[in-house]
Amino acid sequence: MRARSYLDWNATAPLRPEARAAMGDAMDLVGNPSSVHSEGRAAKAMLERARAQVAEALGAQAADIVFVSGATEAAALAMAGRGLAISAVEHDAVRAWGEEALPVDERGRVRVADPARSCLQIANSETGILQELPEGLAVSDWTQGFGKVPLAFDWAGIDMAFVSSHKIGGPKGVGALVIRRGLDLQAQIRGGGQEMGRRHGTENLIGIAGFGAAAEAAAKDLADGLWEPVDKLRIFLEKTLEDGARSTILVGKGVNRLPNTSMFITEGWKGETQVMSMDLAGFAVSAGSACSSGKVKMSGVLRAMGYSEAQAGSALRVSLGPSVSKEQVAAFCDAWLTARDRKFAR
Repeated sequence: MRARSYLDWNATAPLRPEARAAMGDAMDLVGNPSSVHSEGRAAKAMLERARAQVAEALGAQAADIVFVSGATEAAALAMAGRGLAISAVEHDAVRAWGEEALPVDERGRVRVADPARSCLQIANSETGILQELPEGLAVSDWTQGFGKVPLAFDWAGIDMAFVSSHKIGGPKGVGALVIRRGLDLQAQIRGGGQEMGRRHGTENLIGIAGFGAAAEAAAKDLADGLWEPVDKLRIFLEKTLEDGARSTILVGKGVNRLPNTSMFITEGWKGETQVMSMDLAGFAVSAGSACSSGKVKMSGVLRAMGYSEAQAGSALRVSLGPSVSKEQVAAFCDAWLTARDRKFAR
């Protein structure tokens, strides 16, 4: 039986050994980071080390980092009650708090008229399309760009950005909101005063320690060029599928995208059917965002880009990572093309 190939890194990246080790160390600490005794101070030191690691990876200062349960909570903390303008290509966690007012063109690019009153993602989780962030932007979702493309909060000229640990090989259930110094933020969860009064409640030290270690390792991977071969693999994947299935549409072709993300449309072949077919063949892929409680739904991102309902329901996303081999990608292409030929030979 062929070993399975994991090609769904945008949903979650495999846990890094550095993160696993750091979490094990955190489990051995008994103290609460808010306690003043020796055990508490040891826990606090681990917490602040992780804060510094995440800040360094994001090009920010440690004091700018607020640890939260993930990007969904960070989006709520940054956006609730502000009425920020967003586009239809944002993640549902952002769309829950914004007002859909920013236009999207057929290439998936968003035009922002009033940055100070807007939220814009750096990269789309489904298509991989990258956006140009305007100076003075209120909030940006950096969840998919973090660790894959260079980011520097101190130089970005924006007020807030947020990220998620498990997208870079850290544990699930932890993330961070980065806040420009001097910006006032109203806590949504209150009661303990933790995180400098911006997010109350005892910190998830085990998750945060793993997040910090993952952030440090992810930053090193990016600096060492580990995503450049991934970009070449993506190009190989797309060329193989385009050559073998000329009616298939590559979304975002000719637009700057993440180095690992490919989304393609094969009209007449439902995305959920493709996912199940590839799963049975040993490949984990997706029809879009993973944040729908296991459901496969039509891509609103593709509809916003002008694709028809039938096309939007016939999309498949492949997202690669540094540990994916060319042999795995070639095997996927062979399995997908074989399944496609079988589907349309009827």
